[in-house]
Amino acid sequence: MPQLDWSTITVGQELPPLVKPPITKKQLVMYAGASGDFNLIHTDVETAREVGLPGIIAHGMLSMGFLAHYAGELVGDQGFVQRLKVRFSGMVFPGDVLTCRAKVTAKDEQARTITLKLSAEREADKPLTSGEAVLQLRNQS
Repeated sequence: MPQLDWSTITVGQELPPLVKPPITKKQLVMYAGASGDFNLIHTDVETAREVGLPGIIAHGMLSMGFLAHYAGELVGDQGFVQRLKVRFSGMVFPGDVLTCRAKVTAKDEQARTITLKLSAEREADKPLTSGEAVLQLRNQS
């Protein structure tokens, strides 16, 4: 994934998307172990259906992690992700392929920050997770 180039970034610019591979049940089990979130709605279909879900669903924080990874890839070694906030608006299921998208909403020359509107979506223009990241870029010497 290409990193941001401060000199060419403009407000309103859409950045190259990041397409994640299909979510697997193994990935959900591994995420449960890493995060400590062992709620069975994320790994056991019977439990998920008992609480009214159509099947197991991915952890919301997994899609947030995808957006954090995407923002980190965009800034690369030129800086860091200063802030990330997200909102969950839809369920993610095993087999889903999520596309992470970013649009530049602000560029602060003095602070040397770029603000991005982020989304993770299964279908175009229908975000399941959306949010904002502020990227702090280092001064070039």
